[in-house]
Amino acid sequence: MSLAHYVTLGRSGLRVSPFCLGAMTFGNEWSIGVGPEESFALIKAYIDAGGNFIDTANIYNNGHSEKILGDYFTKGPGKGKRDRIVIATKFMGNLYAGDPNGGGANRKSIIAACEQSLRRLQTDYIDLYLAHFWDQNTPIDETMKALDVLVQQGKVRYLGFSDHPAWVCAQAQYEAIFRDWTPLVALQIEYSLLERTVEAELIPMARALGLGVTPWSPLRGGVLSGKFRRDARPSDQTRVKEDSKHLTDRAYDVIDALVAIGSQIGASPAQVALRWVQDRPGVASTIIGARRLDQLADNIAALSITLSPEHTRRLTELTEPTLPFPCDFLNMVKSGIHGGITINGETPDPWPLQPKTDGERW
Repeated sequence: MSLAHYVTLGRSGLRVSPFCLGAMTFGNEWSIGVGPEESFALIKAYIDAGGNFIDTANIYNNGHSEKILGDYFTKGPGKGKRDRIVIATKFMGNLYAGDPNGGGANRKSIIAACEQSLRRLQTDYIDLYLAHFWDQNTPIDETMKALDVLVQQGKVRYLGFSDHPAWVCAQAQYEAIFRDWTPLVALQIEYSLLERTVEAELIPMARALGLGVTPWSPLRGGVLSGKFRRDARPSDQTRVKEDSKHLTDRAYDVIDALVAIGSQIGASPAQVALRWVQDRPGVASTIIGARRLDQLADNIAALSITLSPEHTRRLTELTEPTLPFPCDFLNMVKSGIHGGITINGETPDPWPLQPKTDGERW
């Protein structure tokens, strides 16, 4: 597999690369990114490798991320190639201090945010427009109608949600379907070996309702990048501090497993972690981020490795999450439903209280 082995996004025909280039590091206003020149180099390397999917947001580096992307395709090496790229951006964040409608998901906010993103991106349309967070103060039908208007106007091609509860996504999708509005095709959520609680509700919802999952932070903010070991600390800049709440004994157990598996198949820990995420059911395109070309190249190379069933099982069992009710409960009672019979390839342990004979059943 390579970046040029495209996949369709959710229940749509939109073709995207299996790894999406995350643009949160474009611009350094948040002190975690790089300048325009370095950003241009990252974009060019990604596209030259066959990539066609780039993700940003209106608030990333106070809008500078979008501006850098716009400059790349209008003045930089990508001039004239914008239509070959799927640009995703997000609205919701408020860039205007003191303005209660400067952010959010109401009609006024959405339309204004879209116009500003189009201006910074220096384009007349957005390929994938996502609600960045859940606005708990705006009715979901108002949000979906405003987004549908943008699609009808030709300013937006496809829609998605990011970081919303599963029930809100489901409500939004059915509002769109029943009212003949544009449906959602993408769901952007945090997903990694160290963040798997999304397997409880969000990923099953996405698979059922036609939303392609685009995981962010697949390396848990750099924890699984290979920089951190029990007996070593990174010397260069990193978003994760040594005293981070993510650097737990459990995290180091996962890192040890990634190192061991990587040594067996000739891959870096980051590549093993990325490959595991991309292979998960429901995942369409995993978002990768980098500040340096060597980081980007290492991440992209994860597409060329293969995890054996044993490797996948080891990582999956090691990181099995504790899921909220009713998920664990429903897994537990499968034995009472299946009756010890294999259904769709799954054979739960027999239910110990199941009647064995007709005489035991009332």
